[in-house]
Amino acid sequence: MLRPALTMNRRPSARGFVAAALLSTLAVAAALPPTPAVAQVRALPDFTDLVEQAGPSVVNIRTSEKSKSAGRSGGQTDPNLEEFFRRFGIPMPNNRSPRGNNDDDDAPQRRGVGSGFILSSDGFVMTNAHVVDGADELIVTLPDKREFKAKVIGADARTDVAVVKIEATGLPAVKIGDVSKLKVGEWVMAIGSPFGLENTVTAGIVSAKQRDTGDFLPFIQTDVAINPGNSGGPLLNMRGEVVGINSQIYSPSGGYAGISFAIPIDEASRVADQLRSTGRVIRGRIGVRIAPVTKEVAESIGLGKPVGALVQGVESGTPAEKAGIEAGDIIVKVDGRQVEKSGDLPRIIGGTKPGSKATLQVFRRGTYKEVAVTVAEIEPDKPRAGVPAEAPASSVAKTLLGLTVADLTDAQKREMRVRGGVRVEAADGPAARANVREGDVILSVDNVEVADAKQFGTIVGKLDKNKQVTLLVRRGEWVNYVVIRPAK
Repeated sequence: MLRPALTMNRRPSARGFVAAALLSTLAVAAALPPTPAVAQVRALPDFTDLVEQAGPSVVNIRTSEKSKSAGRSGGQTDPNLEEFFRRFGIPMPNNRSPRGNNDDDDAPQRRGVGSGFILSSDGFVMTNAHVVDGADELIVTLPDKREFKAKVIGADARTDVAVVKIEATGLPAVKIGDVSKLKVGEWVMAIGSPFGLENTVTAGIVSAKQRDTGDFLPFIQTDVAINPGNSGGPLLNMRGEVVGINSQIYSPSGGYAGISFAIPIDEASRVADQLRSTGRVIRGRIGVRIAPVTKEVAESIGLGKPVGALVQGVESGTPAEKAGIEAGDIIVKVDGRQVEKSGDLPRIIGGTKPGSKATLQVFRRGTYKEVAVTVAEIEPDKPRAGVPAEAPASSVAKTLLGLTVADLTDAQKREMRVRGGVRVEAADGPAARANVREGDVILSVDNVEVADAKQFGTIVGKLDKNKQVTLLVRRGEWVNYVVIRPAK
């Protein structure tokens, strides 16, 4: 006999009500379209396997330097404290030995500590150049406590990369990673000897890539704890591959403050290859002083976007001068490769083989030009002479910009290697507010070259007093664009 159906006027039991509600909910859920997957909550990474994998390839580097001045000051300083002072450019205080023994001038006095990692099984080790700088003796300690005296194969201060060699074989070399695949937010790990504490592991994430700190290379920025002694140690990804060399920190106090920088391993490897083969790094140069292009300047001169490198000055006798590069040019491409920011130019040119030709695209007074230049080998900067202060040949009365200017003498033009321009005798009003100073030389006004004071007065007299004007100004050896806004 069938059980009678539930009627509307019949009161269901509590159990039946719950069951019915559950069935109804399931039915509705089944009928609804699938919802987008919610981001899964991931557990924190486990670094133990990485440490076991990469740890044996990370070494401690102790340095000592014979210093007569240190010997006379009397004594031994703590190596960790010494590294702290040396790494951050703080003068080391003179500490006297309690026994006052100042006779042994030949004994190693200055000591430091750093980190490194094994590049090859035959004993090549990569570290920072500042770790080995000035060292008379290097001791490399492996994780198994074996110690070796090391010699410096080569060091490059511009990139802060060095290669040292120990006499050993069968060593565990690191695996090199692909920096191009490294992502911001990715977990990374560092191993090193902060304050001399060997085999110390710290971890964090990649905070930024291509961080321009004014050095020759763009850096990987992380929040991995890095302290004195970590210098030269590896930055590793979650596959146990080296993606950078821990090199710098940002810190107002000298200690770790949450921001650290690593040299990308692809750039470091190119430097290391040259150091191993020739003991030095060969780079290209064209002989220009550059500065960033601001948004305001880019818009005011018709460039549009703030890209490229502003040429502030051209060194005498260099490839740039021979090719016709001028102060005020903005270099936007090298052999078709975009120069997004000023820091890109020395990196691109530096990686160009000396003696080869490169085609530069420059923005000059409102138009683009192609300039061929033969790249030379980089060399130390030479001292530059200042601009002689000679009496002006003629003057122009104060303009609506608040400027009083004078002609340049022939001697001044020869000294500065310019065809024309005017010297600022006094700056007031809008010009003074734009930081134009007495002694500055104005080379162009709104992309129009200035030949002399008379022409300058004519150009300025035709300006719209309600619109901003852009001057190309030379101060000392370098030039820059200055935007002068009308007085309100």
